Amino acid sequence: MHAYAVQDAADMVKLDAMENPHRLPEPLQAELGQRLGALALNRYPDGRVNDLRHALADYAQMPEGFDIMLGNGSDELISLLALACAVPGATVLAPVPGFVMYAMSAQLQGLTFIGVDLTADFELDEAAMLAAIDQHKPAITYLAYPNNPTANLWDDAVIERIIEAVGAQGGLVVMDEAYQPFASKSYIDRLSKHRHVLLMRTLSKFGLAGVRLGYMMAPKALIAEIDKVRPPYNISVLNMECALFALEHQGVFARQAQDLVAERTRLLAALGALPGVKVWNSQANMILIRLLDAAQVFEGLRNRKVLVKNVSKMHPLLANCLRLTVGTADENTQLLAALEKSL
Repeated sequence: MHAYAVQDAADMVKLDAMENPHRLPEPLQAELGQRLGALALNRYPDGRVNDLRHALADYAQMPEGFDIMLGNGSDELISLLALACAVPGATVLAPVPGFVMYAMSAQLQGLTFIGVDLTADFELDEAAMLAAIDQHKPAITYLAYPNNPTANLWDDAVIERIIEAVGAQGGLVVMDEAYQPFASKSYIDRLSKHRHVLLMRTLSKFGLAGVRLGYMMAPKALIAEIDKVRPPYNISVLNMECALFALEHQGVFARQAQDLVAERTRLLAALGALPGVKVWNSQANMILIRLLDAAQVFEGLRNRKVLVKNVSKMHPLLANCLRLTVGTADENTQLLAALEKSL
C-alpha cells in the first residue's frame, strides 16, 4: 500500500481536488468567527449534534422512517461501513475506475474488494455487475452518482436492476452523492423504495471541504446497526457549528454551485474545441479529458502554475486522462490558456 498523497499546491492555481473555489463573503466570515469563538471547547460535543442531524435531514428532504448518521467526512463513513460488515469472507464491490477509498477501506478491514470495469465510455457494464453480484454476494456495493473521476451519472434503470440484485443476495447498496450540488438529479426521490439502500453525501463539495463533514441516510434500523461502530464524539463542536452556519446560509452556497455549473458549461465547450482533446460530459465540478500524452501536458500545466490531477495510472480505462476541477471564471481562463500552450 501507499499513503494517500496530497499534491503541493503552493503558488498554484489549485484545480486538482474538486474543491469549491469560493470563500465565504467577509461579513459571514466575521459572523462565523464570533460563533466559533463562543463555543465551549473545554467540553465534549453535546446535543448540538442532533440540531445538525435534523438540519441536514431537512436540507436533504430525508424520507419518513429514515435516520441520519454523521462522519468526519465521507471517508469516515466509508470506513465505518467496512468495519460494520467485516465478517470472514465478506466482499465490497464497486465499478472501477471509481473513488479510491472504497477499495482502501475494504483492504484496511480485511475485506475483499471486487472492482468491475466500466465500459469504454464509462457506463455501467450491467451484465458484468450482475454476474459479479451473483458470484461474490457483496456485503456492500458502492454506486457513485455521479462517479469520480469520470463525472457522469449512470443509467437509472440499470442502477435499479443492480440494487434489486444486491438486495436479493442480502447485501447493502451505498449511493454516494458527493457531487450532488452540481448534478441534475438525485437518488433521494427513490430512496424510500428500498430498505437496503443508504444515501451518502458530504459537505465538502457543498463548500466546506476544510470542515470534514459527511452524512449518510438510511432506514432507522440500518443506521442503528452501523452506529454501533461509530467512535463517540466523532464530530467536533467546530465542525458542527460550521455546518449549521452553512445550512443557515445555504442560499450563498447554492449561488456558488450555480456559478460553477455555468463555468462547467463554458469549460466543456472550450475544451471540446481544442485539437487533440477528448472531453466527457460532466455532472460534477470536475471534467475528465483524454490527451495524446497526459503526463507531458500535466507537467506543462504545472510549469505554468496550474495544478490538475493526472489519473492516467489509476486504471487502464483512464490511460492518458487528466481530471480538471471547475474553478472560478479567472482560474478557468488561466487553465485554458495554460492548456493550449501545454498542448
